[in-house]
Amino acid sequence: MAEQRTIETRLEALNITLDSPPKPSGNYVPYTMAAPYLYLSGVTPKVSGLLKYKGKVGQDVTKEQGYQAARQCIINHLNTMQAALGSLDRVVSIVKMEGFIHAAPDFYELPDVLNGASDLLVEVFGEKGVHARSAIGVAALPGGAAVEVELIVRFE
Repeated sequence: MAEQRTIETRLEALNITLDSPPKPSGNYVPYTMAAPYLYLSGVTPKVSGLLKYKGKVGQDVTKEQGYQAARQCIINHLNTMQAALGSLDRVVSIVKMEGFIHAAPDFYELPDVLNGASDLLVEVFGEKGVHARSAIGVAALPGGAAVEVELIVRFE
């Protein structure tokens, strides 16, 4: 229970309030549980159901805004993890992240953008938040989103 308190304290310190998980925008589920793994579908940087960061990073969206977009994707994943697991203290580790960046053709700082997601996972979960990842530049994302992130989480 002490770890849960630590996670709650970290979320409070980061001024993050968990809400209901985002609803899928297509014919899929937000997660699949195959114990001890939770596979989280890709999410975009929506806030209250509205896409907050839209456009190509390096053209319409700055690298810094892309970082914030990736961070918002993780906040959305935290909402889903909380709903799926009942509490974030069940997270043993973040295994793998795949980040898709809607990038301008000459934008190559994809890892810097995806650090917004990685940094937040480590801030929330500490060593449990360290993960493998891929940062992938794409021509388009759903709704014109700047970033989409999916996760694989190990839980107990």
